[in-house]
Amino acid sequence: MDSDSEMPVASDEEMVDDEDYYYYSDEGEGDDGDASGGGASGDEDVSAGDYEGREAEGSDEAVSTREQRYIVLSEKDISERQEEDISEVSALLLIPREEASVLLHHYKWDISKVNDEWFSDEDKVRGIVGLLMNGTDIHNSRKLTCGICFEGYSSDMMSSAGCAHFYCHECWEGYISAAVSQGPGCLSLRCPDPSCSAIVLQGMINKLGKHEDKEKYARFALRAYVESRKKTKWCPAPDCTCAVEFVSDVNYDVSCNCTFRFCWNCTEEAHRPVNCETVSKWILKNSAESENMNWILANSKPCPKCQRPIEKNQGCMHMTCTPPCKFEFCWLCLGSWVEHGERTGGFYACNRYESAKKEGVYDEAEARRERAKHSLERYMHYYERWASNQTNVLFSYITKPRLQLSVQ
Repeated sequence: MDSDSEMPVASDEEMVDDEDYYYYSDEGEGDDGDASGGGASGDEDVSAGDYEGREAEGSDEAVSTREQRYIVLSEKDISERQEEDISEVSALLLIPREEASVLLHHYKWDISKVNDEWFSDEDKVRGIVGLLMNGTDIHNSRKLTCGICFEGYSSDMMSSAGCAHFYCHECWEGYISAAVSQGPGCLSLRCPDPSCSAIVLQGMINKLGKHEDKEKYARFALRAYVESRKKTKWCPAPDCTCAVEFVSDVNYDVSCNCTFRFCWNCTEEAHRPVNCETVSKWILKNSAESENMNWILANSKPCPKCQRPIEKNQGCMHMTCTPPCKFEFCWLCLGSWVEHGERTGGFYACNRYESAKKEGVYDEAEARRERAKHSLERYMHYYERWASNQTNVLFSYITKPRLQLSVQ
């Protein structure tokens, strides 16, 4: 059985990052570079109080350094930043805020790229995004036919995405609801007419969509804003609505306001000193079918007739496959039980198997089964410890608010 010491650890380069993470002050060292040890030389003895003061000062510096590396953003903070970007583009390009929002979403909220593309060829950008230069107006007295349900409606009961294709409000509501239910793609929703590329702006969503669809649309817009930024990520904790903006160049563990700690690089739970690649392989191993196959190889044998895996957990060597096969065979040599009896060793032994084993007939199959068993035991050794740690972490998340309330 392999020991715990075989667990992979981070590389030397990653350990240097850790040292940077646990930063502390070196002000207690002398000018010659010698750090104060068990006692100072001469009259320069440092009292315990002074040492504790310096240690506290160093801790404050470490906390300050960590705080500068990332910023936890609430939904309100994110929304305010999003509105600032929209206002900036709207003022610079002299376009409505809804159009500015659509442009920013199309260009992944990169203001510089929006400006460059817009001033390079405005008409081309409008064509790509689906922003029409001038909307189509209709007279209030006209009666129009909806292009979806083909019913006639007065003009005040019809709307378009700024193009010449008008639809009744009921059909618009269904169209918007269907698009929102399919996910974030609704942020680039186009006119229902297949030949038209006019984009549906958020104002029309708010005017004609259901209340729950408007909320989902706003949620998708907010999430898209965060997910398009390289330095900002959502906290992966369940039900947490905070995001974390990373302001440093070194990836390391961060802690959200919800107390969940995760690795900035892979967004999995904090796992130092284990590197992200090892964690990724471990998660894949837990979710894949590889260990199931190892268990089947180590603890079962295939029926000689139908090849269905069979586990023998007790009893004699006489095996009977489940219906509809019902084939009877010997567990050791996998031969038909009709050919077995007292002359072959009875119910608890098999002379044929023993003689064939001496000749090396079963060496390969036995070796394969032993390898699978060893691999399974090794996996279970680590998995049980990992699962126990996960349970303890979950329990701490549940009990921490209760303990804080009891202390207060």
